[in-house]
This record gives sequence, C-alpha cells and structure tokens, in this order.
Amino acid sequence: MRIGVVSDTHNRLPNVIRLVEIFNRASVACVFHTGDITQPATLEVLARLDAPLVGVFGNNDAGERAGLEVAAARFAMRLADPPLTLALAERRIVVAHDPRALEGVLADRDLALHGHTHRYAHERRDGCLVFNPGECAGHVAGHNAVGIVDLATLETSLLRF
Repeated sequence: MRIGVVSDTHNRLPNVIRLVEIFNRASVACVFHTGDITQPATLEVLARLDAPLVGVFGNNDAGERAGLEVAAARFAMRLADPPLTLALAERRIVVAHDPRALEGVLADRDLALHGHTHRYAHERRDGCLVFNPGECAGHVAGHNAVGIVDLATLETSLLRF
C-alpha cells in the first residue's frame, strides 16, 4: 500500500490543485496532511483526491479551526490534534505537525510523518522512519514537493513540482 504525504499547504491553491493531480495519478491509497492547511478552501480542493485524507492541525490552523472542522466533516476527512497515532497496512504510524511533538513517541512506531519546518527530512530515529516531504506552499516551481511512502517496504519517493 502506498500513501501520499503533504505538509504546509498554507492555502496555496495552485499547488494544492497540482498535488491532487500528482496523488491521483500515483493511485495512493490514502493521503496524510501534516498540518498548516490554514483555510477551508484548501480542503475543498483536497476533496478531489481519489483517496481518503487524514491529517493533523498545525500551528497556523488555529485561526480557522472551526471552519476546517466543518469542511473536514463535510468531505469525510479525518483531522485531529497531533500527535495522531494509527495503524495502517500493519504499520504503526504517528503524525504530527511540529517534529518536537514526536519526542518520546517514536520507539513503538514504524513511521512518523511531520511538517512545520518546510524542509525535507528522511531519517531513522529510535528504529522509526521519520519523514517530511518539505515545502509545498512555495512560489518557486520545482521547489515544492510531496512524498509517497510504500508501507510494505517503507521506501519513500519525493515528487517535486
């Protein structure tokens, strides 16, 4: 099973439209958003995904939290406070926005996803793969990215656009 990973969209709708196209073309089974959605309009575009969306709220989501919750319910998306822990395809996954929220929760996990830094991260800590695809809200073509994780192998792909 392959999942999509996106972070820090910051309501940059042209990039959100592009990432929907990328994930739909890649036929991912689920998309994880690691926070900083910022506006319900972003969730309206993400509703075009062919896969369900699961995510966490980021620090920049506080001002529109109520609107994001309404939109998430309307589109059957799951958004939660971080850290969100779940199991999928026999993998134990934790999702946070700020990587500091992962401290102390990695030992029993296979995969940790985060955002916040707008920087690519791919490392092993406490036996867990920690992954952040990095910037998605930028204005410079070729510097935005989303990720795909194969849950069977924990191999990652970074897709720049």
